[in-house]
Amino acid sequence: MSMENNKVTIVPCEDYAPETVRAALLRALDPLGGLDWVRPGMRVGLKLNLCAGRKPEAAATTHPVMAAELTRLLRERGADVVMGDSPGEPFTGVVLNRIYAAAGMAAAEEAGGELNRDFSHRDVSFPEAVTARSFAFACWLEKCDAVISFSKLKSHGLMGMTAAVKNLYGVIPGTVKSEYHFRYPDPMAFANMLVDLNEYVKPVLCLCDAVDVMEGNGPTQGTPRHMGALLAGTDPYEMDRLCAWLLNIREEEIPYLTAAKERGLLSGEGTPLCREEAEPFRLTDFQRSGATSSWFVSRPGDKPFRKMLKKGLALILRSRPKLYEGCTGCGHCAKLCPAHAITIRNKKAVIDRSKCVRCFCCQEFCPSGAMRVQRSFVARVLSR
Repeated sequence: MSMENNKVTIVPCEDYAPETVRAALLRALDPLGGLDWVRPGMRVGLKLNLCAGRKPEAAATTHPVMAAELTRLLRERGADVVMGDSPGEPFTGVVLNRIYAAAGMAAAEEAGGELNRDFSHRDVSFPEAVTARSFAFACWLEKCDAVISFSKLKSHGLMGMTAAVKNLYGVIPGTVKSEYHFRYPDPMAFANMLVDLNEYVKPVLCLCDAVDVMEGNGPTQGTPRHMGALLAGTDPYEMDRLCAWLLNIREEEIPYLTAAKERGLLSGEGTPLCREEAEPFRLTDFQRSGATSSWFVSRPGDKPFRKMLKKGLALILRSRPKLYEGCTGCGHCAKLCPAHAITIRNKKAVIDRSKCVRCFCCQEFCPSGAMRVQRSFVARVLSR
């Protein structure tokens, strides 16, 4: 079967035993042409999801056995493999070494891969972009002949879900991510920025670890849930369409899928590829972190009344960060907030709603999981 006719595959992967993962990888890649494109001496970059210093069993990061077994397959074909990510903390050796250790990435090194320790970045130009015509880019990926995006399927406060497309946000170095949240506070502007990054990098292959996914307070402090699947594909948008269906989330509630459709990068049919094969893995009661529906975002062609209506709906339906029990007053959220909307008072975080841009950086990186997404009452009622 050709890669053109098989943009996405999904196969069972019941656990993270090396032999199970290797068999699943081979089975998922076979309809896509396998790894026949790999040449001896090629340097392949694995863009993993290593968003925080969490253990593999927390289901917040790409599992190390996934990275290790893919590395072995690539090494068997003579490729050099480097893997890494840029979390929302400072892009430094101290931070990344801590995250590598917590995520168990020593297993990937033992398989013959190299963990990235090049923390340089530069500004790149992308005139074809819709939103991000220039942006900061991690240099380690530029030195690769090909990039494979290996994401983790999770709930997400701002975009509703994180999988293949959102994984490429990790090409933006460290705390610069917070600046970009402030630069693109509008959900669709942020979504188009994610699409721009995918169009710039153009990963040759996308993989998604869905053995154990994360629901609830994702993408770092949610609850692991077993799905038992591995996804592979050559089209990140088609893959994420299928991922949304697996999590029982409507496409219009994933802003970057809407952005991809508007740019002609995803058909408007709305029927996921491999739907029949994916049926056994679907989680119809998946607990979401929150969602920012894209259908109420104003478009350039909207008439004044429609713009006013959408603005009103946005105020009613948009989620917002809220502090729950468990705040330690560590101040991490205040340091990361791009809008400087958070202060620490009496050892608790306090959000200034007049400044908050609802980027959910505070929720995503709260060490205690006390900062969570609060969906509006109307949004909760409509989604029942």
